[in-house]
Amino acid sequence: MANLTVVTGFLLMGFSNIWELQVLHAIFFLLIYLVALMGNILIFTLISLDGKLHTPMYFFLKNLSFLDLCLISTTVPKSIANSLSRSCYISFWGCVSQLFLMVLFSASELFLLTVMSYDRYVAICQPLHYELIMTRGACVKMAAASWLSGGLFGALYSTSVFTLPFCGSKEVHQFFCDVPPLLRISCSETHFALDVSVAFGIVIGVFCSIYITISYSHIFSTVLKMPTRDGRSKAFSTCLPHLIVLMVFTTTAFIAYLQPPQESDSLLDLLLPMFYTVVPPTMNPIIYSLRNKDLKITFMFIYILYILIYHFNMCLLT
Repeated sequence: MANLTVVTGFLLMGFSNIWELQVLHAIFFLLIYLVALMGNILIFTLISLDGKLHTPMYFFLKNLSFLDLCLISTTVPKSIANSLSRSCYISFWGCVSQLFLMVLFSASELFLLTVMSYDRYVAICQPLHYELIMTRGACVKMAAASWLSGGLFGALYSTSVFTLPFCGSKEVHQFFCDVPPLLRISCSETHFALDVSVAFGIVIGVFCSIYITISYSHIFSTVLKMPTRDGRSKAFSTCLPHLIVLMVFTTTAFIAYLQPPQESDSLLDLLLPMFYTVVPPTMNPIIYSLRNKDLKITFMFIYILYILIYHFNMCLLT
């Protein structure tokens, strides 16, 4: 059996052996990345600049945008570079870093979505106690706990995976380093530490999902009792997008990590990770910006201010 130290790198899977299709894949992923990049940077910037948006809900949304930006930047740029360079190689430590960061940002996002559901529960079901409960200090601690917990899972997963021996094929059936495809190419038949790590992650994920479901059941019960239609519409507009993103994120991650290793490659194995690493970072800014009146107003104000400054500078130059 080969020793782990002899492993110098892996080969990530390309989407096609045809050069034209590789270019199309690179362009497609580049467009997705630019949409996610601009959307998340825009939300992060708007919330940072507008003092009216310095509330707990927008504080967590700002953290979510930064997490999404980091998550999609961990996997997509490398895939684009591989497609254009016709090289699928990734170094051993590059693969370790990619897996660690992917798990860190994904787990942190799940914890942050759980915190955001608690924030909405307090805001809608206990509005009189909202300012007392959701203080600035409490929000910072909850966000920090989400990041630290994600880092713990990242270290746990990456350590469990890369202590396994890889003595066979070095070709990873995925466009980034993830636990299931790496497990498939390991020549170890026993991986107790990894099984415990994955089981622990699934238990925590199920707990977060149950907690969010209970929180939203209380939220929807309270919303349906609201006398005004506008109040119900505003509450649903902030909660439903959160639920949609969460369902896509958790469901696809659970399926990818729970399905038994397959000997043959399947299209499902390739597509599933896109729904928890690419789709949420791309859709989050679109959903939250299109459904949020405050963000629209702030964006229009900054845009008009930019136009005025631009024309003022042009007048000075002329």
